[in-house]
Amino acid sequence: MYDLAIAWDWIAFSVRWLHVITAMAWIGASFYFIALDLILKPGDHLPEGASGEEWEVHGGGFYHTTKYLVAPARMPEHLTWHKWQSYSTWLSGAALLMIVYWVSGELYLLDPSRADLSLWQGILISAGSLTIGWIAYDFMCKSRLSDQPTILMLLLFVILVAMSWGYNQIFTGRAALLHLGAFTATIMTANVFCQIMPNQRIVVEDLKAGRTPDAKYGKIAKVRSTHNNYLTLPVVFLMLSNHYPLSFATEYAWIIASLIFLTGVTIRHYFNTLHKTGAGPHWTWAVTILLMVVIAWLSSVRPTDTLEEAEARALTAHEQKIASTEGFDDAFDVVLGNCSMCHAREPFWDGIRWAPKGVLLETRGDVARNVDQIYLHAGISNAMPPPNAITTMTAENRNTIIAWVRNVRAD
Repeated sequence: MYDLAIAWDWIAFSVRWLHVITAMAWIGASFYFIALDLILKPGDHLPEGASGEEWEVHGGGFYHTTKYLVAPARMPEHLTWHKWQSYSTWLSGAALLMIVYWVSGELYLLDPSRADLSLWQGILISAGSLTIGWIAYDFMCKSRLSDQPTILMLLLFVILVAMSWGYNQIFTGRAALLHLGAFTATIMTANVFCQIMPNQRIVVEDLKAGRTPDAKYGKIAKVRSTHNNYLTLPVVFLMLSNHYPLSFATEYAWIIASLIFLTGVTIRHYFNTLHKTGAGPHWTWAVTILLMVVIAWLSSVRPTDTLEEAEARALTAHEQKIASTEGFDDAFDVVLGNCSMCHAREPFWDGIRWAPKGVLLETRGDVARNVDQIYLHAGISNAMPPPNAITTMTAENRNTIIAWVRNVRAD
């Protein structure tokens, strides 16, 4: 039964929900500890080895935090590790990537107009590319560049720009930005798994053995944590980008994604400086606004793929199979009459500049490619068209879509 699509959509929704929850936990912990580290204050009464303290009030109680620059004199009886927020975010994100972009690769991952790839080739590129950034970044961090943090961050930015361009030459716009976010998130989680946690374990083992821990391990962990702090906001933007065609379905989506990394730096620089000194550099907001104006302007450039070009392009074997299924022509007429005024390369509906979520429903290939979404949004549910849309969508129309899609599954 094609109603397996319903179960699969709920699985995707559940994993997305989990991913959002774990990401909130990770981001919250990351922001809190960076802010805490910056607001710690020195004092003469601090215990030996402590570099600062801070008093905080929250939830009806007071909290007294003391930081040891390397480690306390002895191992505490209870030690809380902050790692699973990061691991759970990456694992749930990887699962969501597989569910959405691998299983439904013909729709969401591959763009035949950009690269002629089979699904398995696209999946291999998707999976393999995520490790490239970590290998290059980790190599740079362990090289002499570690003593030049500004140059190191600039080189990382160059890598991100190159990957943004590369993804947009291969995948759909939506997949390209999502993969850039996953690429960056992989670096962040690998920082935790491969550097921060191992170095902290070395310090703990030294304490247990009665040895004096080496300060270099704490410094390495702090550098990687700081890098993660500056990468967080761009990753959040990239993860949300699939809901906004102006970010991914444009000619210069790769430049938009690159500029977003700069806004992440300016925003975090303001708040990190504010926490440290009590006054943030206000020029960062002017730079951020300017960058967003440039991004908005770039998003106004229309894609080169016109309706005429789309109609002239040959259908893929997968699209041709779906378009030849019994009931396709009737369903195509329903979609064309009720959906294409908004889901068009140049929408006819007032106030809509880009097709919602970048879903195009003008050609036979468009409709064949979006079979699952049509079924879920305009077949078994009344999500589309919107209630206030002036269309002729009837229960009979929806049944026509359902009958066609179930024929697709039967084949």
